[in-house]
Amino acid sequence: MSRSVLVTGGNRGIGLAIALAFAGNGDKVAITYRSGEPPKALTDSGCLAVRCDITDSEQVEQAYKEIEETHGPVEVLVANAGITKDQLLMRMSEEDFTSVLDTNLTGTFRVVKRANRAMLRARRGRVVLISSVVGLLGSAGQANYAASKAGLVGFARSLARELGSRNITFNVVAPGFVDTDMTNVLTDEQRQNIVANVPLGRYAQPEEIAAAVRFLASDDAAYITGAVIPVDGGLGMGH
Repeated sequence: MSRSVLVTGGNRGIGLAIALAFAGNGDKVAITYRSGEPPKALTDSGCLAVRCDITDSEQVEQAYKEIEETHGPVEVLVANAGITKDQLLMRMSEEDFTSVLDTNLTGTFRVVKRANRAMLRARRGRVVLISSVVGLLGSAGQANYAASKAGLVGFARSLARELGSRNITFNVVAPGFVDTDMTNVLTDEQRQNIVANVPLGRYAQPEEIAAAVRFLASDDAAYITGAVIPVDGGLGMGH
């Protein structure tokens, strides 16, 4: 059956690959985006693109109303939207810290809470949160980002216990370094240093992250909840 799927931050990189993977599976896919314009690949695949800043509760509510009117209640939610504001702690402003937490962690709270309204009524649902290997390993200069991504693990596992009896699963995918616009700004030397620490010796492709997400939202993963699935080429093993 074609499900109503929402991917936040689905206009580029990992989010775009996830949206296209679900659309290719025949699902009705909506994405939220904060700025710019959705790429042609999204519109060509029939995805619904809704402008929404997930730091604004009213915008989240309006986005859900539009999605529900077009595709019906959200049955699969992939909370992917996130930002970075990297800086060493002594130079990091309070705004640098709180804005990253507000988008990556509190923003996820907003979209998950709104999705659960319909999931509770239906007594079923799939929620996948996109974290990061940095949330498990830590990374110098990314205390704000790492804290936000680590927080997603505790958030998901708490909700897995809270709502498991309603047949709603909560899982986390923790990507490693992925070949996207965010990593393309790195210098060749930085990229080489990163790859040197990855046992598989390469960056991930966004489609590889999308495959793990699609699995967690499938019937094959019906008995998986509260899990953290690393897709990092072995970078974070043991964490």
